Amino acid sequence: MMKFYLQLTFSSLILAVSPLSGDDNFGVETAEIAIRDSVRFYRENISINGGSVFQVSGDLKLREGENRVGPREAWIEPPATSAVGRVYLQCWQLTHDPIFYDAMLEVADGLIRGQLVSGGWTENIEFDPLLRPQYAYRVDHRTEIRKLKNRTTFDDNKTQSSLLFLMLVDQELSFQNERIHEAVMYGLNSFSKVQYANGAWPQQFVEASESETTELKKASFPKSWSREYKKISYSRYYTLNDGTIVDLIEMMLIAHEIYDDQRWLDSAKSGGDFLLIAQLPEPQPGWAQQYNENMQPEWARKFEPPAITGGESQGVINMLMTLYEQTGEEKYILPAKRAIEYYQSLLLPDGRLARFYEMGTDRPLYFTRSYDLVYSADDLPTHYGFQVSSKLDRLQARYEKINKNGPTQSSLVRKFSIPKWGDKLSRQAEGIVKSLDKRGAWIESGQLNEFPASMQSGKIISTRTYSKNILILAEFIAAGKK
Repeated sequence: MMKFYLQLTFSSLILAVSPLSGDDNFGVETAEIAIRDSVRFYRENISINGGSVFQVSGDLKLREGENRVGPREAWIEPPATSAVGRVYLQCWQLTHDPIFYDAMLEVADGLIRGQLVSGGWTENIEFDPLLRPQYAYRVDHRTEIRKLKNRTTFDDNKTQSSLLFLMLVDQELSFQNERIHEAVMYGLNSFSKVQYANGAWPQQFVEASESETTELKKASFPKSWSREYKKISYSRYYTLNDGTIVDLIEMMLIAHEIYDDQRWLDSAKSGGDFLLIAQLPEPQPGWAQQYNENMQPEWARKFEPPAITGGESQGVINMLMTLYEQTGEEKYILPAKRAIEYYQSLLLPDGRLARFYEMGTDRPLYFTRSYDLVYSADDLPTHYGFQVSSKLDRLQARYEKINKNGPTQSSLVRKFSIPKWGDKLSRQAEGIVKSLDKRGAWIESGQLNEFPASMQSGKIISTRTYSKNILILAEFIAAGKK
């Protein structure tokens, strides 16, 4: 027994201080101390009831997501709340450190406290007791909600990522947490109810009654369209912009995988059927960002014209191949080959794609900083990606592989395996630990976008950096212990 005890102690000592990089005192134990310090600091000083933001000023006084964020307000869109929760879940699965388990549950609780009566999430969660009464949060049990903020948004993966995180936590907890499970089921049922008859979803909704039955029209081009923007309400439109419907289909496929419920597979397939009818006719067999009730491309914001999109279309092609693999139904892969060929013909000289191509001509469309619609990229606004990277080579390779081998259904829930122990991972982890300040924060140079420079010191704390760093440290710790 004594011999075994000495062996164990010696092995633990070697693990803690083994010379894995330039510092002989750096090892798993040092990384564990650093990662716990950083998680504690973030939870106590940056997150609010489990909710996160994009970034804060180095002195913690200013907070922002896409917009300015109040002192007791959280932001939904990744890389904020749900994305941080996913990282905590991954770190828990890698290390089984209770600090990640507690943090994961705190994020889940915060999201449940932000779930609206309509079923999903808006852009933020307000935890200030003086401001919460403006929102129709389910947990607050308000009887009169007509005048309250109750609009679920699917834009920018806000609601989809939130529900997906809760589903993964529900699975991790073997479906034993009734509160989390009930919130997931409420959301899935709500999103199923607002799905249009043609399989699409609106960008935003308040009630299922907004989802009116529509004739199953195939996409077509309008005979004419105005090049002048007219402000319109586009939240009810069939929206591919920023991956809205693609993200919903993926969420429903994962829901089917986790819960083995045919309803969610049917919903995903219905969404896939919409992608099929949304493909525009030859000689421009692509997709638009959004479609009106007549299944024709339409304006959304003043810099999003009715056009063929080179951005979202790549996600559509990829999802159609995923649907083929998951269902075995050949109809989903049939449009891929021609669509890839078409978009390859649109590549810009630098190998990228324009976000918008003109209907009828395939000419790239851009906007000036004064939002005039033009053909030149010389005076672009800086807040929007009017040119996007091409993923066509990867899409082509994937198409050829699955077209040759046929559908091979695999899990859509990413499994995180422990990486191999090595010098590269060790150096990464050591550098991350050394860059941590005494508080437990990673400070970097930068400016918040939503505040004037005069209010800032030029130092920020980025949630994206925080998430990346703790995941690398968790991988290092798991690899070392393995």
